Order: sequence, then structure tokens, then C-alpha cells
Amino acid sequence: MKKIYTVAIIGTGARGADTYGKLLAKLPEKFKIVALCDLQQARLNRWSETFGVDKQNCFLDENEFFKTKRADLLVIGTQDKDHFGHAMKAFETGYDILLEKPITDRREECLALLEAQKKYNCKALVCHVLRYAPAYCKAAEIIDSGEIGKLVSIQAYEQVGYWHQAHSYVRGNWRNAEQSTPMILAKCCHDLDYLQFFAKSKCVNVSSIGDLTHFKASNAPEGSAKRCVDCKYVDTCPYSAKRIYIDRWKELSKCPTDGWPYSVIATPPLTEEKLYEAIQNGPYGRCVYHCDNTAVDHQMTNMLFENGVTASLFMTGFNALGGRRITFCGTHGELIYDGRSETLNLWKFGEQQPNVINASELSKDASGYGHGGGDFVLINTLYDMLEGQANSATSLEASIESHLMGIAAEESRKANGKLVSVH
Repeated sequence: MKKIYTVAIIGTGARGADTYGKLLAKLPEKFKIVALCDLQQARLNRWSETFGVDKQNCFLDENEFFKTKRADLLVIGTQDKDHFGHAMKAFETGYDILLEKPITDRREECLALLEAQKKYNCKALVCHVLRYAPAYCKAAEIIDSGEIGKLVSIQAYEQVGYWHQAHSYVRGNWRNAEQSTPMILAKCCHDLDYLQFFAKSKCVNVSSIGDLTHFKASNAPEGSAKRCVDCKYVDTCPYSAKRIYIDRWKELSKCPTDGWPYSVIATPPLTEEKLYEAIQNGPYGRCVYHCDNTAVDHQMTNMLFENGVTASLFMTGFNALGGRRITFCGTHGELIYDGRSETLNLWKFGEQQPNVINASELSKDASGYGHGGGDFVLINTLYDMLEGQANSATSLEASIESHLMGIAAEESRKANGKLVSVH
């Protein structure tokens, strides 16, 4: 019989418990959740009941939690600034880890974590879920096959979406780069990771420009209030918390209504009354022009890889809809991935029509799971890693490379686009 790995989770929020925990719980022949740690008692109560974890194995104090090794694997789903410290404690305690991205925004911490992994001989998988998404895997397969010739350049477009920008990067946990991590890592570490994954080469240098242009007090509409529920624009402003969290929630009533992002602002099971109370009193009801946000709302980054491949990444929060778009330019063809239409369009030079691949069909076995099925595949890859059967693409070292790119990009942005070496 295959081994069943015991699992502890620190940080039982939207990713740690509501995503990875749920997926792990669906594989009882591989994983068993046995311990939880979080700062909020309500979360511990909810997930201990959901996962069947004994109350004595639920902890509010991380120091008490780390006094001993409580499982084979530790899922680290805490806030960005805590990832490095919790990963180091996990290695010292003897855990293998599943580590939510980004790891850190400090170069020295990236290197220190690699050294600690070697010292304690632990396994680690970072949650760069897009490299596991079936559509992205198919794109890599097409590129590797030579169907578009030799890959020359990649243009990536990260369309955050107006409401997602407001939710996560103006009102939410990633709004302040000094308290969390810069946008290029908080949001775009996915993009940097898959660019490095597709380029199959280390990055030489980067240049980046971007700023916080819109979400600041100087752009507040005349006569606006500090909270949406008190504002005369509550039913007309596109960033109104009422429109995003209540009106939109009601429109999506045919979908699972306890899911993200609504589950972030109130504890499920959700009701209109709970959501209204949250925007009336909580951080997600603040006017987007009167928050303590410093995260940029648009950024452009250019990259040069050792093998000559060039890449550009354009991130913006000013989109009606979210979804990524990536164009791969080769010497004999072009491949375009469109996350909105869920298609891959393969254009071979000289042909009049593209070969259109339905990306949603590729992920039908993982349909319903986040990041185009990437969350689902990640957890299955996790088991292979623990069994010593995963390939080098899943290593901590592979993830560190894209973090170094992001750190260099933020350094460049702060220096008005100065070219910065990655290594």
C-alpha cells in the first residue's frame, strides 16, 4: 500500500485551507490532515470540523505549534512576510513543505532558504500553480516539439481586473508593499515563474517601470465618503464595495456562493447580512481612494535570458475582466494563449488559419479547480515529490530563480527603469 502522509497547515485562509486543504482532504488514500495553526479561532473552529482535526491539535500560537513536528508535511499558507520565517522553522523542525508563493522579496532570504533545505535535507514544493495548469503544460509541449520553430520572444499580459485589483491590492492583504511584498511578486510571481519555465534558461537582466497612478486620495470623486456605505456614489462607482461584494454576489447566486473573494471578507456560510456587516465595518468597505495602499496598479517588465530569449510582462489592474494572455513568437510560427476565451491558437507561418485548441477540454479532469486546474495538478504533484518521483522543475531552486527576477524588477522600477542584473 502507498504511504498516507500526515499534513499540518499553518495559515488556514483562502489558500492554505480553503484551497489546498480541501484538495488534500479529497485524497484520503494519500493525505490526512492532523494539525492546524492560525491566528483566528473562528477559522480553526471551521476547518477542524471540516477536516476532522482534534481540537488539541489546533493552535493559535505558532511558537507552541512549532515546539514539535506534528506531521510529515507542513502546508504554509500564511501572509507573504511570514513565508520565509515559517519555512525556515519548518525545515529546522524536520518538515517537508508545500509553500505558498511568494517565498520572500529579499535575495539573501532566497539563498538562506536553499542552504537550510540542503542542511536539513527536506523536500519543498512552491505553489507556482500555473506551471501545472493543463493549458500551460500544453503550450510548453507545443514549444518543445518545435512546431513554432525556435522560441525567440514571449509577450505576457497579466489582466488583473478592476475588482480584483481593488479587492486584493487596494483594500486587501497585498495592498501595502512594505507590509506584504511588491506587486511584481505578490501577483506576478506566477507570471515570472512561467516565463522562466517556458524560456528554459536563467534570466540575465531586467528593466521595469510602473507606478500607483489611480488609487489615491487625489483621485477621489468630489464629495466621496471614506466608506462606501456612507457614500453618494455607492451605486454608481465601479469600485463600490456594495457593488463588488453584495450586488455581484447576488448575481452569481447560481455559483458556489461561499467561495473567494466573498469568503475572505466574511465567514461562511455567507449571507447578504454578513457581507453588508463586513463592508460596513471591515477593511473591505473602505473607499479605494482612501486606503493605506502602496501597491502599483500597472507595471511593465522586460527580461533577457541567457539563451537569448527575450520576454515582456505587462501587468495592469484596469481591465473589465481578468485573465492572462501570452504570445510565444518562434522562428516558424506563433502560439497565443488567451485565458479569457480559454484557447490556444497555433499559427504556423504560411498557413491561413490557426489550429485552435480548447484549453478547457485539456483541464476537464481538473475542472472546477482554480488556476485553470493548476491547483488540482499541484496537489497530485506534491505526492510525487514526497515519494521522490517529481522532476527538477518542481524544486525549490527552480522557484527561487523567478523570485530573483522579481526582486531585480522591483529594484529597477524604483530606479526608474534602470537595467538590473538578476544574479
